[in-house]
Amino acid sequence: MKFLLTSSGISNDSIHKALVESLGKPIAESSALVIPTAWYAYPGGLAGVYQLIHGVAKSPFCELGWKSLGVLELTALPSIKKENWVPLVQEVDALLVGGGEVFYLCYWMWQSGLADLLPTLRREAVYVGLSGGSMVVTPPIGVYDDPQLTESRSDRMLGLVDFTLLPHLDADYLPDNSMADAERWAAGIPVPAYAIDDQTAIKVIDGAVEVVSEGHWKRFVP
Repeated sequence: MKFLLTSSGISNDSIHKALVESLGKPIAESSALVIPTAWYAYPGGLAGVYQLIHGVAKSPFCELGWKSLGVLELTALPSIKKENWVPLVQEVDALLVGGGEVFYLCYWMWQSGLADLLPTLRREAVYVGLSGGSMVVTPPIGVYDDPQLTESRSDRMLGLVDFTLLPHLDADYLPDNSMADAERWAAGIPVPAYAIDDQTAIKVIDGAVEVVSEGHWKRFVP
């Protein structure tokens, strides 16, 4: 797959252009499935899921004018036949993976079987991550503790790219995401790490990494 890993969705023209380039065709000609699962682990998550799907979240994601848009709820997949959902994932142009609790999301990626399916998808497909939806495809993301998390707190992610990232750099609504905090976090990471703000995304095609930004970011080398 191709990857477009964002901090806050398709938040500016540069990231929008990167999405179209990754798709290789207009968004209006592209099909998408949105995965809202990560939101459910948080208090008020039901409202967050509605905002994501309905297109009233902070930055554009689902409301970009997709040719078709379906919802892929990971917690439901183990209870339905694979032939009812696997072909849809194999044919779709884009997977839109929303943010929220990244460990909860990762747990259900594995439990649902989607984690095993992702590496087999066709090259033309684009994985579009938002915050936790971006973090989940990286290698281990380092020390992390969230008292709201009920599933395993292993920092094992999917490892589909060879770097990790910290979204929402210097966001006014996350005071613990300063550059100084990012530097302390990166010091314990054994792979290259990116701290990116809400106007930044990372595009990965055939292993080539490109930072797309109208904001600020920093790459840390172990």
